[in-house]
Amino acid sequence: MKVGMFGAEWETLVQSGEAMLLTGTFHRSLDEKLRFAIPRPLRDAIGPDENATLYIAPGTDGSLEVYSEQAFTRLAAQLEAGPRNDREVRAFNRLFYGQVQRVELDKQGRVRLPAELAQLASLDKDIVLVGVRDHIEIWNFQRWEAYVDSTQPHYDELAERATPDFGGLPHSVNKVAGVGRTSGFTTSEG
Repeated sequence: MKVGMFGAEWETLVQSGEAMLLTGTFHRSLDEKLRFAIPRPLRDAIGPDENATLYIAPGTDGSLEVYSEQAFTRLAAQLEAGPRNDREVRAFNRLFYGQVQRVELDKQGRVRLPAELAQLASLDKDIVLVGVRDHIEIWNFQRWEAYVDSTQPHYDELAERATPDFGGLPHSVNKVAGVGRTSGFTTSEG
C-alpha cells in the first residue's frame, strides 16, 4: 500500500478498518415487501459483497441505523465497556439489542427492512439514507427534511462544539494529517 502524504499513521488506520467512511444522502423508495436498494457508493464503502450480513438497529432522532458486521462488532465492544450495573445502561442495552435485526444484502444490493423497525421509525414509501462515518441512517423523508431545516441553521455552532481542538477540524484528523505540526513534513524544495 502506498502511504502518501499522511504517513504511517493513516496506513495504520486503513489497515485496521477504521478508515471506512460512509458519506452522502440518498433518496430511496420502499417496495411492497419493505425492500430498498443501498446505493453503490455506500455498498462499496461497507466492504466486499461477500460480506453481505448487515445489522439494522434503532437509531436516534427517529431514525434507524445500518451497520456492517465489522462496524457492529466495534460498536458492541464500545457498549460493553459501559457500567453493567447502571440502570440506564441496562435499559438501553435491552431496548437496543432486543430490537436489532440481522439482515442479508441480496444480489441486487437490496435489504428487506423488518416491519417492526419500519414501524418504529415511521418509515413509509419515501425514505432517505444518510452515510454517517461508520453506519447508514434510514430516515422517513419528511422527518429528515424537518431535521435538516431545523438543524442546518446551527451548523457553525455544531461544528465548533463537535471539533473544539483545532478550529473546526476534529483532533484525530489533525493528528493523522499532521495539521498544526511541522515535524515530519518536508517540501520538494527542501
